[in-house]
Amino acid sequence: MLQRLREQVLEANLELVRQGLVLYTFGNASGISRAEGLVVIKPSGVPYKDLRPDHLVVTDLAGNIVDGHLRPSSDLPTHLVLYNQFPEIGGIAHTHSEYATAWAQARKPIPCFGTTHADYFHGAVPVTPEMSDSEIAEDYEKNTGHVIVRTLQSANPLTLPGILVANHGPFAWGKDSREAAHNAVILESIARMAYLTLGINATAQPLGTALHNKHYLRKHGKDAYYGQSNGQPTTNDRDQKQKQES
Repeated sequence: MLQRLREQVLEANLELVRQGLVLYTFGNASGISRAEGLVVIKPSGVPYKDLRPDHLVVTDLAGNIVDGHLRPSSDLPTHLVLYNQFPEIGGIAHTHSEYATAWAQARKPIPCFGTTHADYFHGAVPVTPEMSDSEIAEDYEKNTGHVIVRTLQSANPLTLPGILVANHGPFAWGKDSREAAHNAVILESIARMAYLTLGINATAQPLGTALHNKHYLRKHGKDAYYGQSNGQPTTNDRDQKQKQES
């Protein structure tokens, strides 16, 4: 199982490269085996083109290295805070992608202007407060995780699968590392579209609640009908069949 997780996390890291979200050694992705309580994460400072599954570092949830001969990503403490706080999360991706990072540097949340955003985030993409000097001076990476947790408060992290850390950049997550990387790509696309929207119309208003809820819940709600479910027909498929038979 651990070998498969290594391969999944490697693929998630490489997906960030393929989608143009990272430069050189920037960024990282990780995944967790909840059954074993082990985290697999990219090593620090290793170019993506050189990465192999055996380069990835395995730690426990306290940050102790269990397997690997390289140092883990310096952002490991941030990942560990999120894994410990949110059992729903199975993978995390951190990038310095251009548009999402620009919003983070501007310390502005990303409003939901359209249905692309609403398909993935049930609300604006939040931005954390600035960290205090004392938080930065000691346990900086761990405190980055804590400021993310405080910003999300009691929200289900899977309804807001990403956040902007003020003056730093985006973190995204999902049920596994593949979904985390996917959400990081979507977050960058959302950030770019929001920037362009405000460039076209500086007074553009966020999407209305009804349309926002419709798009999010049709994919993620208890009565979701978007896509396929375990190979079974969707609600729309059943409706079409009933019309044909009537």
